[in-house]
Amino acid sequence: ERWHRLESVTHGWIRVCLPHRAGEEMINATEVKMSQIVMPCHSNHRQELSVGQLLKWMDSTACLSAERHAGSPCVTASMDDIHFEHTISVGQVVNIKAKVNRAFNTSMEVGIQVSCEDLFSDRHWRVCHAYATFVTQRTNTGQKVILKPIIPHTQKEQVEYSLAAERRRVRMVHDDIIKDLLSHGSDQQGRCDGNRQLAAEKTRVESVELVLPPHANHQVNTFGGQIMAWMVNVAMIAASRLCQAHPTLRTIDMFTFRGPSQVGDRLLLRAIVNNAFKNSMEVGVRAEAYQEEGSNRHINSAFMTFEVLDNHGKPCTLPRIRPEPLEGERRFQEAIARKKIRLDRKYIISCKQSDIPLSVPWDPTNQVYLSYNNVSALKMLAARNCWRLSSEKDKVHLYTLEQKSMLSFRVQAEVHVPADRAFGLLIYKSTISKLTAHLNFYNVMTRFRASQKSLLAQC
Repeated sequence: ERWHRLESVTHGWIRVCLPHRAGEEMINATEVKMSQIVMPCHSNHRQELSVGQLLKWMDSTACLSAERHAGSPCVTASMDDIHFEHTISVGQVVNIKAKVNRAFNTSMEVGIQVSCEDLFSDRHWRVCHAYATFVTQRTNTGQKVILKPIIPHTQKEQVEYSLAAERRRVRMVHDDIIKDLLSHGSDQQGRCDGNRQLAAEKTRVESVELVLPPHANHQVNTFGGQIMAWMVNVAMIAASRLCQAHPTLRTIDMFTFRGPSQVGDRLLLRAIVNNAFKNSMEVGVRAEAYQEEGSNRHINSAFMTFEVLDNHGKPCTLPRIRPEPLEGERRFQEAIARKKIRLDRKYIISCKQSDIPLSVPWDPTNQVYLSYNNVSALKMLAARNCWRLSSEKDKVHLYTLEQKSMLSFRVQAEVHVPADRAFGLLIYKSTISKLTAHLNFYNVMTRFRASQKSLLAQC
């Protein structure tokens, strides 16, 4: 039966908790959904939904979710990498779902899922997912709004709750990782195909936008999604000048809003192609705000990856870029570092074993991102509910999980020893035998050997 529990009474109100019935789906209280049908006014020249419009919808949905949890106005602080898997055509429906994964002190992570629906064929597919960080605004008296914690209810929410802390740590060290890659790296890309090189200066774009009331939210601040839409527009022009075709936006790297913009601001947008690889190019965009008087304020910088597709949907080979001295060379090398980070993450999280290696060698330049993805994969695996107890000895439990051609192991035990001693037992190969002696691996392996084509132990 449903039960009611009265929690502490604060500010004259009572919150009543109503747990869901068995078999009833638990709905996150911060979840917000938006559905929009794509009209011609939302599309580009190919009759596909423009990425800028999609970003505005995503930002609005995420902001509503954040404010539902905070109970006060919130602003976009940052957005993690976004990879667009598919395009959306006119007449199709965009479904956006956002919910708060975890609240920290005055900031919170909001997970955003975007899918597409074809009304005539009843098909659904995923377009992208993203993680945005929102912060609360101070009260009229200047006090900070302290957020109440999120309580995860389902296994999936518990996983996202745990990973949110790891993602937060990665955001904080992202710039340091780029600097570390640059300090340890060298010119990793040769200046080949000299006849096809194009001066980066020829791709430079500069545009000014006036912030009007329709561009602002209910707090009179410019929508973060609107700023990103303008940035996508100038980036698209810069990319087109290199390839002399209509490029497709694939990825937007992690970016941070450095300050607010209000109605009446002039937004100065600058874009340039930083580097062109074989089948993709990186475009850097910088947004600055200014009034009629005063200096420019740096609002945001973003890095976007574009491709040019042929008639069969395959990426075309692009001309190379000849960077400008000094600043152009710096942007050129930073683009190489960011590409390395993207590839390392792709190798770890991809499931296409035939396309990429199963593992990436560790080195100091990629340790943070490998750590994040390894933790993510292990927590997702541990959260599954199909584990079976295969062996138990001396209070050490061995669980197995069989999935197609993969067999996973989970060892669970409670130990009461100093942390340094436990770490020492796990780190040296010579001491592993002391642990494996308690585990009946042989019987487990024999049991599954006939039916398994390959075994992958994950623990």
